[in-house]
Amino acid sequence: MSPQKLGRTLIIADPTAHGGKGEGAALFATRFFSSFGTVSSSCEIRLIENPDDARHMASGAHGYQTVIALGGDMTIHEVVNGMMHLDEDDRPRLGIIPMGSANDFARTIGITRNDPSRAISDLMGGDERLLDLGVVNGNYFVQTLSFGVDAAIAIESNERLALHESKPGPHLFVTTGLRRIVSGLREWPFRAIADGDSLEGVDVAFAIQNGPTYGGGFKVCPEARPNDGLLDLCVSITKPSVAESIALFGLIRAGKHTNSPGILMRKIRNLKVQFLGEEQPPCQMDGKSFFANDYDIRVVPRAISVIVSQACAW
Repeated sequence: MSPQKLGRTLIIADPTAHGGKGEGAALFATRFFSSFGTVSSSCEIRLIENPDDARHMASGAHGYQTVIALGGDMTIHEVVNGMMHLDEDDRPRLGIIPMGSANDFARTIGITRNDPSRAISDLMGGDERLLDLGVVNGNYFVQTLSFGVDAAIAIESNERLALHESKPGPHLFVTTGLRRIVSGLREWPFRAIADGDSLEGVDVAFAIQNGPTYGGGFKVCPEARPNDGLLDLCVSITKPSVAESIALFGLIRAGKHTNSPGILMRKIRNLKVQFLGEEQPPCQMDGKSFFANDYDIRVVPRAISVIVSQACAW
């Protein structure tokens, strides 16, 4: 998208993002968009106090041409879920200024992470494209839905950030993951139907991706593309040993695990999952915890218009 008027623009920002740097980033972005009439006709900023605020604000974004989510993947998740409540004809385009720990959706669409000046430059020179979304039990996810150990790692990483036990960044997922693996892996038996085909096994790690990465760059589904009308599935169907798990953890980071024994990879449109044990596995969508007894998952093709970097190869 060449430099253009974004029209009436709303910035929904998490001031606590990236160790409290979100507020300064939001003020910088507001000054920029408000100072140049060739960029936007008007710009408003709303700061959230908790992630649910972002969903509410975005669902009321009637009459805006652009909504910019400033924060991490969870903030983007909530903004998108709010925007999807708007009628398609009234739905703004989405832009992001990524200020999170993992920033996996930003990796997918090529927007510079944790640098608001360069992120705005990416937006101004970007392209507007219709991207797919995943939906699970009526809740949209932008990048990732996962169960089992990978979900537990994501949830624990967010808890460590909230308790100031670690600084944000990809190392957070690495250290949390290794600690989780060494302490012992759980398994959850499951039964699933993927595009009409029956699957079953024991879930240790189970991810459904709209983009290639989670956890700050782990290439769990390296072939995933957010505009191909499909979701990518990566699921463990056998329980590896601790040593095998550590090796697999390293392979996933580089996207080299796809032919590993006990790993199933496939592209899907619909997936129904039932976990058979008494205890449900951890589950997260774009970093947000989510729990249900059964999961009905599908792709929504060309669901939302997003400003992506011109550098995107897909």
